Amino acid sequence: MTSSGFAEYSPNQRQDETALDSTVDVRLATSGDIDAIRDIDNKAGRSPADVVALAAAILDENRLVVIASVDGSIVGWGKTHFWSNAEGRAPGGHYLGGVTVLPDFRRRGIARVLTQIRMDWIWAHAESAWYIVNRSNRASIDLHRQWGFVEVARAAKFHTTSFTGGVGLLLQAKQSGPRNLSSCSRPIPSDEEPNYDDSNHCQ
Repeated sequence: MTSSGFAEYSPNQRQDETALDSTVDVRLATSGDIDAIRDIDNKAGRSPADVVALAAAILDENRLVVIASVDGSIVGWGKTHFWSNAEGRAPGGHYLGGVTVLPDFRRRGIARVLTQIRMDWIWAHAESAWYIVNRSNRASIDLHRQWGFVEVARAAKFHTTSFTGGVGLLLQAKQSGPRNLSSCSRPIPSDEEPNYDDSNHCQ
């Protein structure tokens, strides 16, 4: 884990993931999980989720909050956001929120499971999924390329999220059938100005 709280970026690590001896169980979060979720955030080096905001998200039918457990212990969680209106370059719609896994359980495929479940939920409600991320969070960017996310904008702020270092990325995935993930394998550039020509996007 880095000092920023982001997972260490290891693009070749996936093929060396350590398989879990136990099954990963994923379920909807309840208000009784809030303390465990905040504890995961703390242990991952992140600011813990706000109690009131998290409780509201759990009860919101336009959002999804899920937790992952191994042997009965909560080891990770993820959420979605829904914006009813556009703001600046960020459209309204369903967004992937944060996904956090305990450091000892990273590189086990848990974040990928939590993301797939959230993507399935978004696809049941919309044609596009959105995702915003600090451009320095290379591990998260690499993870989300598997679902066809491509960069569409850069800014210091999208909706209510501001970015450490001043630059965030807005990415979009379209529900348009199977994608050729190999064509999306080039990392999104972190410093050079991106090309937003749709003809260059992975489909």
